Amino acid sequence: MLQSYLQKELIEAGLDEAGRGCYAGPVFAAAVILPVGFNHPLLNDSKQLKEKERDLLRPIIEKESIAYAVAAVDNVEIDNINILQASYKAMHLSLDKLSITPQLLLIDGNRFKIYKNIPHRCIIKGDGKYASIAAASILAKTYRDEYMQQLHQHFPQYGWNQNKGYGTAIHRKAISIHGLCAYHRKSFNIISTAEVAG
Repeated sequence: MLQSYLQKELIEAGLDEAGRGCYAGPVFAAAVILPVGFNHPLLNDSKQLKEKERDLLRPIIEKESIAYAVAAVDNVEIDNINILQASYKAMHLSLDKLSITPQLLLIDGNRFKIYKNIPHRCIIKGDGKYASIAAASILAKTYRDEYMQQLHQHFPQYGWNQNKGYGTAIHRKAISIHGLCAYHRKSFNIISTAEVAG
């Protein structure tokens, strides 16, 4: 059972990202402020859920949350500032978009870059412990998956409709045949000498 909150006095926002380890596409992040006591029997870390379950939960989270926002940092910027800094930036951008300013941030993971002097807590595997982080993980994942589905229409050879940009065997084989495209993360040294396709 996920915990509804860390404490009751301050407005909490849960934050998580999706796509950090991918070979292609942006990193997405979400920030979610849930009402105290919000619960749903399916709500969990997005990685523990089936795609159908995530798709079912997304509109519920969007409707029931006090505030939510999703943001992305593209592969070009990831290459420029590195994936860790890009993940922080995506989280900061999602916080910028929130209609309510939170007073405490619950971050999935063990590191974070301070945002506007708002106190934060880093919680390892927080998406399996706190409802707001789980909700953020679901929004970040579903928005990113949707984006990669759209990119797949233009670059079907990489199988992004299935692998969402992760380095699966099919994706790696496609890269060896077709080279890298404009949406691949060049700084990840996926292949040492690759022609940029399309």
